[in-house]
Amino acid sequence: MKFIKSKVAALAKLTNWASSSWLDSSGVRVVAIATVAITGLVLGIRQVGWLQPLELVAFDQMVRWRPQAPADPRILIVAVTEADIRDQQKWPLSDQVLAQVLSKIQSLNPRVIGLDLYRDIPVPPGHEQLITQLQQPNLIAIQNLDTLAGTPPPPSVPPERLGFNNIPADPDNIIRRNLLFAEGNSSQGSTGTLFSFGLQVAIAYLEKQGITPQASAENPDDLQLGQAVYKPLQPNSGGYRSIEADGIQILLNYRTGSNVAPQVSVSDVLNGNIDPDWVTDKIVLIGSTAPSLKDTLYTPYSATLKENYRMTGVVVHAQMVSQFLDAATGDRPLFWFWSESQEIVWIAGWVILGGILGWVSHHPISLSFWVTSGLVALFACNFLIVLGSGWVPLSAPAMGFILSVGTIVTYRAHQARQQQQIVMKLLGQNTSPEIAKALWRGRDRLLKSGKLPGIRLTATMLFADVKDFSTISEQMTPEALLEWLNELLDAITHAILNREGIVNKFTGDGIMAVFGVPMSRLHKMEVSQDAQAAVACAMEMSRILDQKNKGWQQRGLPVIQMRIGIFTGSVVAGSLGGKDRLEYGVIGDSVNIAARLESCEKHRQESDCRILIGHETFVHVKDQYEFESWGALALKGKQQMVDVYRVIQPHPINNPEVVAAPDGTLHKAISPHPRQDHSG
Repeated sequence: MKFIKSKVAALAKLTNWASSSWLDSSGVRVVAIATVAITGLVLGIRQVGWLQPLELVAFDQMVRWRPQAPADPRILIVAVTEADIRDQQKWPLSDQVLAQVLSKIQSLNPRVIGLDLYRDIPVPPGHEQLITQLQQPNLIAIQNLDTLAGTPPPPSVPPERLGFNNIPADPDNIIRRNLLFAEGNSSQGSTGTLFSFGLQVAIAYLEKQGITPQASAENPDDLQLGQAVYKPLQPNSGGYRSIEADGIQILLNYRTGSNVAPQVSVSDVLNGNIDPDWVTDKIVLIGSTAPSLKDTLYTPYSATLKENYRMTGVVVHAQMVSQFLDAATGDRPLFWFWSESQEIVWIAGWVILGGILGWVSHHPISLSFWVTSGLVALFACNFLIVLGSGWVPLSAPAMGFILSVGTIVTYRAHQARQQQQIVMKLLGQNTSPEIAKALWRGRDRLLKSGKLPGIRLTATMLFADVKDFSTISEQMTPEALLEWLNELLDAITHAILNREGIVNKFTGDGIMAVFGVPMSRLHKMEVSQDAQAAVACAMEMSRILDQKNKGWQQRGLPVIQMRIGIFTGSVVAGSLGGKDRLEYGVIGDSVNIAARLESCEKHRQESDCRILIGHETFVHVKDQYEFESWGALALKGKQQMVDVYRVIQPHPINNPEVVAAPDGTLHKAISPHPRQDHSG
């Protein structure tokens, strides 16, 4: 019992530690809610008895796994075998034969003889001889308690030397219980409290050792015999939930599954083929073992036996007598059980443990390992308890553990889908696969109350806009305009996503892209990579515009020019809006500067795609491109001047496709499409 209490305390400490170390506040709340709900469900299922068959099967298996004790040397079984019936050519055995058997056994000075044979009517010849033997003070006879088909005791045996041999069977007809006391049946002449056959035999044997029945000091209603206090089995003890616990019952603690005691036949006794040491000062039980007499019972050992899988009644009584003797001397304690409240704590503890494992185990392999380990540990704990003569629920905590793991895993999967939907709703399809994966890996840190909390970081913003779009839109139908514009925006979007940027928003004919979000980018190398990706994207957009213009010109569609502004600086990125309308936003002065760079000096359009960057971006890409410095400009709405540079083309040192002509100008090794001036 101390071992179990220490385990429960350790489990409680583990739960507290896990709550503080592994689970955040939401995890504690979810596990707590799941624990209450699942524990209540399991207790309800258990209460109606649906788990009792599983508990009994598990208990039987653990009983079979226990080490088998040797045969009890204090008991000898004299069996009526098939050979004995053939030799006597009669059943029941005549009173004369039975009297001879009793006489020969008495001559060897046994301490107690238990006669597990009904002798309520004479079976001549030799009835008077049998009556003489039945009157011996060390002989215990049997009677049956059944009201309708009961068998009365021999009339010559006094009540104090009678015991009923009724054995209660569980709903699956397996013998796991031992009935100690019952109320007498007045129709059979027996009134008051009756003792079981096995208990009467054990009391008679122990009396010579000075051990007599008495009331327990703790509870006068409980019987104490030696060191054992017999607490009545309750309808809900251990794994039971739907048994009749009338009278005083205990759980039968089998000594072994086969040879509980030495055994001889009736013929051996009659012929003198018996070792006197097996009888002198011992218990001798006489009963039938012949299969044709069908005095056999199912036991926890029956499920694994291929033959002789049912134990005879006299052997079961020998198991009971051996249990009484061992309990009285302290060799084998009686089975103990927890109270209802202790069992609830036990079940709830495993439900909590299952919830914790379901919450902290993210990988399927690790989850399977821990779930399997948990179930093995649960079964091992129960087996150790059975070895210590205890019986506590197994199927209920196992079911709670599995349901808890499954519920939490299902909840986390549902939560993950919801979080993914939130992320995709916030970012749409405007992120590269790499950004989306990075964001999803960090979702626990990023997601809070259905929003992406604001994160301060350094990013590079890119604004692009079509020059004179209003004039162009007047020349086309809305349907044609939309199709034409989408053709350009689709290509530009791919260019942005391919460089791990996100398309933050479309502004009609314009686009805003951000490089360096949503994951925190503070390291200088990361900031440089984002700036370089933004400028490289702008150069790709310039090439795309050249290709589109050539194709549109051939199709009779308008050719256009674009302006691009790029700036690197500090921003805050997160969710904007309310619960009904959210979008992923990037705000800060750096965003405004990038937008102003795109729209400044609109009259200066030296190429079809003008790319302007600020000094904060220039420092990260100055060695990779050729630039034209526009000096410090006063941007609209800005009080401070901003150093502006126009990106011309890749630098020839870092871009071998760009070569120097004899006049010193730079050209691509592969000639680009001819530029046209569409300014004005």
